[in-house]
Amino acid sequence: MANSDLYAILEVSRDCTQEELKKSYRRLARQYHPDTSPGDASAEAHFKEVSQAYEILSDPERRANYDRFGSDVGAGGNPFGGGSVQDIFDMFFGGLGGHAQQRRGPQPGPDAEISLNITLDDAAFGATHEVTLTLAQRCTTCDGSGCAAGTSPVPCVECAGLGEVRRVRNSILGQMVTSMPCSRCNGMGSRIESPCPDCRGEGRRNETTTLTVQVPAGVEDGSTMRLSDRGPAGPRGGPNGRLFVHLRVQTDPRFERHGDDLHHEAHIAFTQAVLGATIEVPTLRESVVVDVTAGSANGTVHRIRHQGVEHLHGRGRGDLYVHLVVDVPTELDDASEELLRQLAEHRKEPVLEATGGLFHRRKAKK
Repeated sequence: MANSDLYAILEVSRDCTQEELKKSYRRLARQYHPDTSPGDASAEAHFKEVSQAYEILSDPERRANYDRFGSDVGAGGNPFGGGSVQDIFDMFFGGLGGHAQQRRGPQPGPDAEISLNITLDDAAFGATHEVTLTLAQRCTTCDGSGCAAGTSPVPCVECAGLGEVRRVRNSILGQMVTSMPCSRCNGMGSRIESPCPDCRGEGRRNETTTLTVQVPAGVEDGSTMRLSDRGPAGPRGGPNGRLFVHLRVQTDPRFERHGDDLHHEAHIAFTQAVLGATIEVPTLRESVVVDVTAGSANGTVHRIRHQGVEHLHGRGRGDLYVHLVVDVPTELDDASEELLRQLAEHRKEPVLEATGGLFHRRKAKK
C-alpha cells in the first residue's frame, strides 16, 4: 500500500476535489464490498485498498503529507471514523441517510385461509356461498381499543409515542439515523394500563361468524380468491387481514373439463351407429338433441357451441364436445343372433358357426 498510487486506486486525478474523491470512493466501495462479491478474495483486498486510500486522501492534512512525501504517516487507522464497515454497507445498500418506514399504531391482522368445495355448475356460472368460520373479531366491549371502560391508552415513555426508537451513528459521510419498532409498546406508540376485561387488552376476540363468498363464473379447481379486509381483525383496532379462499371443484361424472370446454361420453347401440339415430345428451343445466349420422364410428365427436364453462375474464362460454361410444352387446337372444347371422350372410362376412347361440353359451358357462 505504501508504494501504491492512492489516486490511481481511487481512479481520480491528483487535483480532484473532495466531492469528486468522495463520489469515486462510494462507487468503488459499492462495487468491491465483500457482501456484493461473497467469496471473492481479490474484491475484498481491493475494497480494503480503496478504503485505506480514501482514509488518507479524505483527510486534508494526511493528503498534503502524501502529496509532499509520497507516503502517509500514521496510515492504517479505521477509515470509518467512529463507525464500521457495516455502517458504510448499510448506507450504500439501505438507502443513503434513510431508513425503512415502520408502520406506527395498530397493526393489521394476519391473513387466514379456508377451503371451499363447489360444484362444476358453481364454477361454470358462479355462485354465492355462506361459510362459517372462527376468526378474531373486533371486541364489541371496548370497540377494539383494548382499554377498560372510562380509560384510554397512554403514550409510551420509551419512544415518546412514536412507535419506534432511533439510533444515531457516525460515519465518514456524516451521521446515520436508523430506527426500529419500540420493543416496549410493540410499535404501537402507546400502552394500555387498564386493559378491557373481555379481550384482555387485545382489542379483539375469537368469534364464530358467517361470511358470504361470491364465487365468480369460470373459476377452476385449485383457484384462490383473495378477500381483502375479510380476515382476522388487527390488535387494538387494527384493520382486518386478508382471507384466502381455496376453491375445490367437485367432479361431475357426466363431464370432463378442459379449460372452459366440457367433454361428455354418449353411449349408443351399434345399430344406432350403423343406421343413425337422434339421441339426447346432457349439458350443465338442461339437455340437447344430437343427430347421429348413419355409419358413425366409435369415437366420433360432435361439437355443441356455447354449452361449456363461462369465460372468467371475458364474455361467452366454452363448448361441449360429445364423444360417441358404440356399445357392442355381450349377450344376445336366439332371435337377435339369427338376424345378425342373416345380415352377415347377406354381406358375405365370415363369422363363427352357431353353437347354440351366444346367449345359450353364456348360460352353459354359468
